[in-house]
Amino acid sequence: MSKSIVIVDDHVLFGQSLKGLVDSFDDYRVKAVYKNGKELQENLRKMDLRPDLILLDIRMPVMDGLQTMQWLKQEFPKQKAMALTMEDDEEILLKMLGLGCRGYLVKDIDPDKFKQALDSVVDTGYYVDKEVMKELERKERSKEQFSEREIEFLQYVCTEMTYKEIAAEMRLSPKTIDGYRESLFVKLDIKSRVGLAVYAIKNNFCTI
Repeated sequence: MSKSIVIVDDHVLFGQSLKGLVDSFDDYRVKAVYKNGKELQENLRKMDLRPDLILLDIRMPVMDGLQTMQWLKQEFPKQKAMALTMEDDEEILLKMLGLGCRGYLVKDIDPDKFKQALDSVVDTGYYVDKEVMKELERKERSKEQFSEREIEFLQYVCTEMTYKEIAAEMRLSPKTIDGYRESLFVKLDIKSRVGLAVYAIKNNFCTI
């Protein structure tokens, strides 16, 4: 049975092109294409079956990606959604992840990698570009491999707080926080804060 996708993007040409690409995959079909979050909001409730995944543009008029994720988190918390973006904006992506977004795709992604991303979110729950794929495919890690302070740091990584603000909240120096960050980068083979946030959310470290 085909997995259903809903596309939400205000660029009509891109949306239709993406629909054509998704429909070219044997195991996927596009259920609908909407121009903004408001159109999604008006139509999602009417669907007999919710889509397996919503591909959601971040920057849209009327109702943007952040507003749409806020609504989805409140009304359909189990609905899987993945962000579409032209820019690797860490602050916006962290906000999207905090609202339950399962990852993001840069719009110029290679078609083969795009298919891998769809499979990853539908099958394992998360996807954030190639550098996090290694982490998503490895076995679940136990909390025993981290120090108590590293676990506390991972809890804050999921928030919108800057590293300096996290240091103040943990009553540590920014240099010490940098040390925790670099240590976790090495342990998890991750190279960005967004990658750490995805790991923390996926493994239930985010309780703040």
